[in-house]
Amino acid sequence: MKIKRGLQTEVEITDVAFGGRGLARLDGMAVFVDQTVPGDRAIIRIVRKKKNYAEARVIDLIQSSPDRIIAPCEYSGFCGGCKWQFLMYEQQLIYKRQHVLDSLEHIGRIKDTLVHDTIPSELIFGYRNKMEFSCSARRWLLPHELGQVDVDIGFALGLHVPGTFHKVIDTRECLLQPNLGNHLMDEVRTCIRSSDQPVYGLRSHIGYWRFLVLRHSVAHDRWMVNIVTAEDRRESVQPLADRLRDRYPKVVSIINNITSRKAGVAVGDVEYTLAGSDIISDKIEGFEFEISANSFFQTNTRGAALLFKIVEKYAGLSGSETVLDLYSGTGTIPILLSEQSKAVTGIEIVESAVDDAEKNCRKNGISNCKFIRGDIRKCLSQIEQRPDVLIIDPPRAGMHKDVVKQVLELGAGRLVYVSCNPATMARDLELMQETYRLEEVQPVDMFPHTYHVEAVGKLKLI
Repeated sequence: MKIKRGLQTEVEITDVAFGGRGLARLDGMAVFVDQTVPGDRAIIRIVRKKKNYAEARVIDLIQSSPDRIIAPCEYSGFCGGCKWQFLMYEQQLIYKRQHVLDSLEHIGRIKDTLVHDTIPSELIFGYRNKMEFSCSARRWLLPHELGQVDVDIGFALGLHVPGTFHKVIDTRECLLQPNLGNHLMDEVRTCIRSSDQPVYGLRSHIGYWRFLVLRHSVAHDRWMVNIVTAEDRRESVQPLADRLRDRYPKVVSIINNITSRKAGVAVGDVEYTLAGSDIISDKIEGFEFEISANSFFQTNTRGAALLFKIVEKYAGLSGSETVLDLYSGTGTIPILLSEQSKAVTGIEIVESAVDDAEKNCRKNGISNCKFIRGDIRKCLSQIEQRPDVLIIDPPRAGMHKDVVKQVLELGAGRLVYVSCNPATMARDLELMQETYRLEEVQPVDMFPHTYHVEAVGKLKLI
């Protein structure tokens, strides 16, 4: 069979590839099929052909996998927020563990490591404490709306179609956030539509209303509403803030971020507080963390608590150890480990994150944590004493090779690697396996209905 773009054929899905797509084979070639899982039989169309693989879409689902369920969200399959709603949650957990295991074996060439079953999320809906919605001067239509003459296409507030910057679904309800978030989104939608200011055009880059960012404090059940606009027009956005404050007592912070940059990033160059406080706060394991409009905080608060319990367990602290935390962010891990450590040092390149970390230490009365601002590649040389325990929590791209080299030279007795990307985790650990032995890995599900998985690895100096 000649495999080329446009080819339609019947296949059986036999596996799930990292990225959440189903895997079929045609004449030995891997074909990645979106929105499928093992056990599906489908008519597919090849949409992209590369040298060693092809990508395809489903034309007709002939036989459904026994693991399929009916997705509760009307946007499932069209929205980029979560792609696995049609898959039984128990099976999601199995595939996530398999992703970690496969990455270690095939990318890291690390065999026979104990990879535990994935720890499930406490909530599988309503678990996100932060959601970001885009405004668009044009709405992307769902398939059943095509051809309808009475459909209003002039406005959207919602989530993007996967892989696009300009296609926005007018999202009436997102099941990943607590339900009050949907009411707030609808209120903002109503106000924007009645406003005298135009919605931002994602192609023209002309307009006023750009993003809506909602944050929720799980511990205190309070909300922050961050309205991102293209210009500083207080008279246009203040009525919206007043309306939210009057109608929703749980909204305690209303912020206006302003950005003229064309990039689709919901962070302003200037920020004003329109009503209430400029922060909200949340708790993890009894510690209080202040959250500003643009600061980083784990997006699944309950899941983060589970994740950090594993970090604490693998660190094995007795109270006398010194701890070094690379990529320390806003200081969450140092603060959580502070009571069990003699001293904790964090290194972080983002200055605002270090400011937040120091502020959070003061708020929680912690005096044995300090933070170094700067690039880890340059700052590791400032660590004069070898730490007893090293925590590494890198971004999705993993560690730079220079950092790996310095970590090995540092030679901490115990190492805990926290990963949001099994592929880069496996790559980094392969570079370290002559010095450190990977004893076990614990996957943690913080993002139900997506293929993303966190994993914590416990390593010991050989």
